[in-house]
Formats: sequence, structure tokens, C-alpha cells
Amino acid sequence: MSNQTLERIARNKNVARAAARQLSMEQLHKLAEVIGEVIEQKNDEEKRRQEEEAQKARKLAEIREQINEAGLSLEDLVPDQPKRKRGRPPKNAKDADKG
Repeated sequence: MSNQTLERIARNKNVARAAARQLSMEQLHKLAEVIGEVIEQKNDEEKRRQEEEAQKARKLAEIREQINEAGLSLEDLVPDQPKRKRGRPPKNAKDADKG
């Protein structure tokens, strides 16, 4: 079954019913079990990702607080970026300006 087929089934209840008619009750129960496991796994992954983001935000806040307590600013920590040198102009730049 392709990804497009699963998306169609997920978006449209009638398509899902038509696909389900082709399966036996045993197959439908197994499918429901597998989908339940996939949903649980995705929920766990999402929770883990949110926890990691929250931990990162806490660490960032702590670092900012320490910087402020030390009397520094973020600009003090980041050196000035070197200015980019411009690349060569297009070969026909002079001709384009004339035309």
C-alpha cells in the first residue's frame, strides 16, 4: 500500500470504509492494533521532542541570566562577522546594462 493510498484513507471516511470492506474482521482487528501502536509511538516521540525543547529553553534562559549577571551582552560573545566579499559580476553584466 502506498503512502498516497494511506493518506486518501486517512482523509476520507468513505474511502476508509471501502478499503475496510476488503478485509476480514481478523485483519481489521490486527490493523487497529497496529495503528494503535503506531499512534502510541508517535505520541511518545512527540512528548520526548517537547521535553527536549523545554530543557533546551531552560538551559538557554540560564545561560542568558548568567551572561546578564556577569555584565555582558550577547554581542560581547559573538565576534563581528567578516564582511562578505562580493563575487564576480555576471559575464554579460556590462552588456545587460546597455541593452
